[in-house]
Amino acid sequence: MGFGSIDPVAPTPYIAAMATRDIVIIPDKRLRLVSEPVKTVDKSIRTLVDDMFETMYAAPGIGLAAIQIGVAQRVVTMDLAKKDDPPEPQVFINPVVTWSSDVTSTYDEGCLSIPEYYEEVERPAKVKVKYLDLDGKEHEIEADGLLATCLQHEIDHTNGVLFIDHISKLKRDRVMKKFKKAAKHGESTKPAHPSDDVPEHHLG
Repeated sequence: MGFGSIDPVAPTPYIAAMATRDIVIIPDKRLRLVSEPVKTVDKSIRTLVDDMFETMYAAPGIGLAAIQIGVAQRVVTMDLAKKDDPPEPQVFINPVVTWSSDVTSTYDEGCLSIPEYYEEVERPAKVKVKYLDLDGKEHEIEADGLLATCLQHEIDHTNGVLFIDHISKLKRDRVMKKFKKAAKHGESTKPAHPSDDVPEHHLG
């Protein structure tokens, strides 16, 4: 599917201090925090971005919001390249949806913070998003297809919203109960590796 007009922004080259961080899993309350805007794109933000890419690729997933590694800042990393294609890393700092279409599309979404759970979610089919790059420069893109879905999913994370908030209360309560029970009994809820045919489901 088409990805609209894309203006990808690659991260700075990985530095020696990069690290894979633990992904926050529901019902961890940090996932409900509203992230703070980034005031200055400095070395600490670039280090955060490097760690986010390292964590996202290792999971594996195609998108990640900083709050998913416990950092309440409005930073999103993304790479929608297909498995055998060269990486296409993108960084969105302080992303904001400035416009969304009335036409909607439905996508089978998953989330690294809700491993092994997928559900169809209806969202606007096209969006415009304003954001900063790693040089602090402002951009605006118009996106459709998977890019539009992924942007909305990750921007939701920066606002303390999960994709399960877009499904029925019955289904949402069921999945929350399952993860609360697992957390109570200390069971593993690590993100699972998606199958090769559906890697795009783990949006972040």
